[in-house]
Amino acid sequence: MSACVDVVLPCLDEAAALPGVLAALPRGYRAIVVDNGSRDSSVEVAAAAGAVVVREERRGYGAAVHAGLVAATAEVVAVLDADGSLDPGLLPAAVALLDTADLVLGRRRPVSRAAWPAPQRLSNELLAWRLRRRLGIAVHDVPPFRVFRREPMLGLGLTDRRSGYPLETLVAATRAGWRIAELDVPYRPRIGRSKVSGDLRGAISAVRDMTAQLRAAGA
Repeated sequence: MSACVDVVLPCLDEAAALPGVLAALPRGYRAIVVDNGSRDSSVEVAAAAGAVVVREERRGYGAAVHAGLVAATAEVVAVLDADGSLDPGLLPAAVALLDTADLVLGRRRPVSRAAWPAPQRLSNELLAWRLRRRLGIAVHDVPPFRVFRREPMLGLGLTDRRSGYPLETLVAATRAGWRIAELDVPYRPRIGRSKVSGDLRGAISAVRDMTAQLRAAGA
């Protein structure tokens, strides 16, 4: 597998975390930072570090990821949170699994209780259980760490532009016959305040979006 990989980093007020995340990218991995309305210096920090900066005015995780995917040019694309919770150094191991898989997920393994608050972790486990039990999708996480080939992903025609995007990805990929692999990755406390667990409105929005995708999938 080629070492040239585009890494899409959805970004909303991640100026504190971006320097470390971008510095940790392996050689041959190009950062595409998709700013989704930051009010801090995220754009300036990303540009100064040499990242490609894309602005996506439509708010939503799915909107940011899709904008990055459209901007990417590499055959292989990775998606990673920009908050420092995930190690970019593990990307080559995930990319290597594309020799036998079509979609690689970084299954989060929290390094401490602070890394993944219990309500969010248990909600994720229940979501993954429903995917396994009702749709036969053999996953244990619906994670922000994903690696895949660009053109086939665009071909899935994903439409969710909010928090339901990762779940829609798994459902559409499975229905398209994709082989899905999981790679255990350490999950660290994020740098800064979470847009989901640290904000009631964000948490409610994420639950609503995920639930809508589950209903649409018949789970």
